[in-house]
Amino acid sequence: MTQPNPALGVEQVELADWRWLLGMLRARFEAGSFGAGAEFVAVVGRLCDADDSHPDVDLRAGQVQFVLRDHDTGGVTEREVRLAERISALALEHGLTPVPDRVQVLELALDTPEREAVLPFWAAVLGGDETAGQVADPARELPPLWFQTTGSTAPDRQRFHLDVTVPPELAEERITAAIAAGGRVVDDGHAPAFVVLADPDGNKACVCTELGRD
Repeated sequence: MTQPNPALGVEQVELADWRWLLGMLRARFEAGSFGAGAEFVAVVGRLCDADDSHPDVDLRAGQVQFVLRDHDTGGVTEREVRLAERISALALEHGLTPVPDRVQVLELALDTPEREAVLPFWAAVLGGDETAGQVADPARELPPLWFQTTGSTAPDRQRFHLDVTVPPELAEERITAAIAAGGRVVDDGHAPAFVVLADPDGNKACVCTELGRD
């Protein structure tokens, strides 16, 4: 019986074109046209068919985005790292430009003292699957919704906030821009994992990275 490849940690992976966000490898490449992007996806598709790999691909006008993860472990293994390197080499060969600073992931977070009670409702409303205490869209069109436990039951408490996960080298720039736009830092005690910000009206959001989560 073939043993699954062991999952890697974020500190074990360093790829120029790729960023580790929410336990997956992600990359975006700019193409000169939709047709050029489609041709590149076809080339990568043949590579993946030969290797029996199954990346997620998002093709849009002028850009292609890939998400790599091991479907057995749910994380990243050496196999995904090797595939990322081969995709980068193909991108260079076909004249596509990597833009790792454009990669980011959005999550929705619901602050609630009753996660188990409200989770089925949100899974039904969003048409999603209940996975590891979260609601995930099977088609990945919607951001995942996770539930943050709070002890507050006040009617006027904040319910939802956004979590934006960015490459570590971009976090400070994103936070600085938010402050310049009228926001403020509410809590930076968990940086670099996340920094809590608030807009002028008190609505909160977190700028997150994969660092400092262990």
